Amino acid sequence: MSQFTIPGREIRLGILGLGDRGLPQAQLLAAMPDVRIEALCDPRATRLARAQEVLKEAFGLRPAAYAVAEQLLDHPGLEAVVVMTSWETHIPLAIQALRRGLVPALEVGGASSLTECWQLVEASEQTGLPVMLLENCCYGREEMAVLNMVRQGLFGQLVHCRGAYEHDLREEIGQGDQTGHYRQRHFLNRNADLYPTHGLGPIASCLGLGRGNRMVSLASFASQAAGLSGWLRAHRQDAPALVNARPRCGDVVTTLITCAQGQTILLNHDCTLPRAYSRGGRVQGTKGIWMEDNRSIYIEGRTPDLPGHWTHVWESDEPYMREYEHPLWRAYAADGVKAGHGGMDYLVLRAFIEALQQGTPFPIDVYDAVAWMSVTALSEQSIASGGQVVAMPDFTNGRWLSPRAEAQGKYALHGW
Repeated sequence: MSQFTIPGREIRLGILGLGDRGLPQAQLLAAMPDVRIEALCDPRATRLARAQEVLKEAFGLRPAAYAVAEQLLDHPGLEAVVVMTSWETHIPLAIQALRRGLVPALEVGGASSLTECWQLVEASEQTGLPVMLLENCCYGREEMAVLNMVRQGLFGQLVHCRGAYEHDLREEIGQGDQTGHYRQRHFLNRNADLYPTHGLGPIASCLGLGRGNRMVSLASFASQAAGLSGWLRAHRQDAPALVNARPRCGDVVTTLITCAQGQTILLNHDCTLPRAYSRGGRVQGTKGIWMEDNRSIYIEGRTPDLPGHWTHVWESDEPYMREYEHPLWRAYAADGVKAGHGGMDYLVLRAFIEALQQGTPFPIDVYDAVAWMSVTALSEQSIASGGQVVAMPDFTNGRWLSPRAEAQGKYALHGW
């Protein structure tokens, strides 16, 4: 039996939210021999019934079903809950779970306010219970290989990083009122980087954010919202309110972040224009640079140069990805990669489950969660004030300067 299939003690879970994200994640969890899904919740009866049917047929499970989150949180015998609901409900539901003695794992999304970020930290500290953010991109194969390159000093001293969520979601957003997808109301009413953590999470691991380094300020800027407006006019003639809507969220939102150690981070949010998918990764230091979009790399003294004036040329990152394959992914690939966004969904869920079993710190803890999620609220503030630089709170209250207990073992993202 491999290291990815050895079961630990059974974890009894409740699942909040059973939409396009929640149900597939519930299936991944249900397939784990040391996880038992005891209760499900979704206000939509059709989703709830579908999830019950799938879990019964595939796994023989008959979890309790609730239409109201508070009822699930009161279900007896639960140890933890996984929150896969709308963005604006993630933190409030996590706080309610903590107050009931349950450990929450949150799906990703931006925060609605700094107040709720502080409230989550306070609830975790007061109850003594941890919180984990399920940022799966921290466990992406390429992201972990690049993290290994950083740890091995391939890029030298890091100076600048970039990340993004660049994904043409016009149809998903534009049909949100019909499908029950919460993205629509956010894009119509908020002008911000609504989804910052996919790009920021892997960067945080590379730069040691919250662990001797932190984000200290940001400034954000938004373009017009022509892409979404055009799509709504062309495809939603059935809904005059949408045809005539003036979406608030700019088609491209750009955020520049400064760090205590002097690095800069550039984030892009780009979801309402035609384009191919990208997380826009870039890591740049005193010895070299890696870029995701053209899968290229340049390492001083290693990348072959050409003769003449224009000597520096890119090379493919493929041999570097093989050489610096993260040990976790090397073992994972040998064992057999599981489903879910190229395999990273399974890894982040196992990181959560195994930390619960062992009583060790989560690799993405409450301080990471609120720091990354706060970018949404802060970018909204900056954009509203014409791109003004705003200070980023220190949710650790100074503890980022001191060593803190870290996740151990194969899922660790820091301190290895």
